[in-house]
Amino acid sequence: QVRLVESGGGLVQAGESLRLSCAASGTIFSIDRMGWHRQAAGKQRELVAIITFDGGSTNYADSMKGRFTISRDNAKNTIYLQMNSLKPEDTAVYYCNAYTRFRDYWGQGTQVTVSS
Repeated sequence: QVRLVESGGGLVQAGESLRLSCAASGTIFSIDRMGWHRQAAGKQRELVAIITFDGGSTNYADSMKGRFTISRDNAKNTIYLQMNSLKPEDTAVYYCNAYTRFRDYWGQGTQVTVSS
């Protein structure tokens, strides 16, 4: 079992920045990749970014490139999402997830609200 706990969400104004954190615990050795997804009200959940847990390779949704940066701290079993130049359309619940060989795990989500 893998447990994921997100933190760092909140209310900011357009143009500001936020950094989300996701701490993993449990069977860490089984994790291949971790990532962030988001879901705005009334919309489908969408990929934000993915990072390999060991190698540090990253992949971003095209619309996130340049403003969002995913990173990891293996010593803390934590990944981060640095979000810059936030826009009102970035308002969503942001979910951390972990991919293992057998199943995916999801955190409870953290709300990010960007006011105009």
